[in-house]
Amino acid sequence: MVLSVYTKEFRQNLTLAWPVILGMVGHTLIGLVDHIMVGRIGATELAAVSLGNSMVFIAMSVGIGFSTAITPMVAQGDSSKDDGMVRSVFHHGLLLCTILGIALFGVVMLAKPIMYHMGQPEEVVKLAGPYVNLVAFSLIPVVVFQGYKQFADGMSLTKYDMYAAVMSNIVHVIINYLLIYGVWIFPKMGIVGAALGTVISRVLMVAYMHYLLSHNEKLRQYFHGFSWASIKKAMLKKIVAMGIPSSMQMLFEVALFTTAIWLSGSLGKESQAANQIALSLASLTFMFAMGLSVAAMVRVGNQKGLQDYNKLRIVARSIFLLVVLVEIVFAILFVALHQVLPHLFLNNDPATILADNQQVIAIASSLLLVAAVFQISDGVQVVVLGALRGIQDVKIPTVITFVSYWLIGFPISFYLGLYTDLKAIGIWIGLLAGLSAAALFLYLRFNYMTNRLAKS
Repeated sequence: MVLSVYTKEFRQNLTLAWPVILGMVGHTLIGLVDHIMVGRIGATELAAVSLGNSMVFIAMSVGIGFSTAITPMVAQGDSSKDDGMVRSVFHHGLLLCTILGIALFGVVMLAKPIMYHMGQPEEVVKLAGPYVNLVAFSLIPVVVFQGYKQFADGMSLTKYDMYAAVMSNIVHVIINYLLIYGVWIFPKMGIVGAALGTVISRVLMVAYMHYLLSHNEKLRQYFHGFSWASIKKAMLKKIVAMGIPSSMQMLFEVALFTTAIWLSGSLGKESQAANQIALSLASLTFMFAMGLSVAAMVRVGNQKGLQDYNKLRIVARSIFLLVVLVEIVFAILFVALHQVLPHLFLNNDPATILADNQQVIAIASSLLLVAAVFQISDGVQVVVLGALRGIQDVKIPTVITFVSYWLIGFPISFYLGLYTDLKAIGIWIGLLAGLSAAALFLYLRFNYMTNRLAKS
């Protein structure tokens, strides 16, 4: 009977989450398509894309994390029928996302020389440089897009992100195919062609998202009346106060995974390519948890606006239960297919397959067994973070994520990866330890905060 209190919330959770999940999967597919199509050229090219994306994705995590501050604030304003608050959060949030996107592009370009001092294979770094130049520029449309997306999510209109992601992926695959391999009249550009495909598809994605939202009858009112005079320091401070800790939470996790890429690279290009294969697959399934995290932010934010804290706890815990069930299914699939999935990323033609490809597949197969376990912890920590953002509790969770990933996860990854025979598998055991610690401590924080709210 107690369990049914939570399971009856599944339908509403999934109704809100499934378009977000499909949209998130669509965004992940942009990188996954690059890895699959480039991997068929060779393991060196795949490692170069992995290294280049690691530089860009650290910056992207800051932008995405910052933008999540918009969703719970919009959700609270929407549930309390405060159109003025919704408008203000949207306008201020979009302005901040635009400024941040430009700043992050500049930071990546300034930081690019770091690649040459990270102990990565020379041929990999040489290929990664031109790729980073283009993909870094795509940070601007990506972060601006996040401003639109988080606004729509906060209004419980989660399908638009999905539509934009589908359009973007169609464009991306076509451009990649033409420019990576040099089809028809187009030059063969290799990984630079993949970078161009990413930039063009992301620019079109944000333009399409603007069109969709500005023509929605419910949202049209919020696209009018913007002026510099309406920009207030108090609202900017409020969004920044939530956005910076949220961006740090995501940064700490993404930086840990990025460090895993770099540590793998120090073991050789085969380990780095295998790490990217396993990480690409784990990232794809993680998007299901990310979708449920958005559902947690929106539904918990709505209940906070209504001040119904008992219902808030039921809603949040129903999402926690749901994500555990979903991730267990993916864990089973990873275990069952761990020797099959890596072949999707490499050229498997018996006439051309190389010894290093076989080594990449062997390492990636082992990593997927660890990924099967850690994605359960990863799913739990991200939905609990979503619920904490829904109640606008971000400072202590930021400390928790730092301790979990950098005082627990990283030392284990570093030691087991570089100083034991576990090598790449040891690096991923460290990831598992960090994610598990985050899941446990964040849940304890949520339980404490909601108990206090319910009593008050």
